[in-house]
Amino acid sequence: MRRLISKEEEERKRKRNQTILVVFLALIMVLSTIGFAIQSNSGTAQADGTLGNEIEYNGYRFVNQNGLWVLNNENFVFRYTPQEVPDIGSGLKPLNSYQGKPAYLYSEDNGAEVEIAVNLGQVVQRIQKACPENTNCTLDLPVKTCADNFIIIREDTNNSIVQSNNCVYIQGTKEQLAALADQFLFKILGIREE
Repeated sequence: MRRLISKEEEERKRKRNQTILVVFLALIMVLSTIGFAIQSNSGTAQADGTLGNEIEYNGYRFVNQNGLWVLNNENFVFRYTPQEVPDIGSGLKPLNSYQGKPAYLYSEDNGAEVEIAVNLGQVVQRIQKACPENTNCTLDLPVKTCADNFIIIREDTNNSIVQSNNCVYIQGTKEQLAALADQFLFKILGIREE
């Protein structure tokens, strides 16, 4: 059974609840304004021309989030910016040639493998590890050829990105492979022109 409350007591509760709501909304507004001011200040120009945690390159905007560069309004994530990677690789097929099809990946570097898998995984039907023919793979992987969309990442003394049929060969020093993987992505996305 519900307790009977006088009209005065009911009015007092209503006013108290209204006051709490007004204080809460005012607090949200003040904190939002402070947050916006802090965020605006983080975009101040740096000596190298970047905007703190943002850069613009070739009409594309990148935002630094937790040490990774995110292509604005997209789900593409990079370890490097276009200015930080070597400008190599031409004749690469555009992103739409991978769309909706399986892509196969062989990599001798985990960092480069993750760069490719995370970004292409959004576009392709699936990404699957595979072994290039005439290569002795330690894992039990399917053997693939250049008849398939196949990305092969290998350590080498020379940096290169080469397309041959449906195979892309990304080769370079261990320290450069992740940057070369990003360069490959910048090229096929059209961020960096041929």
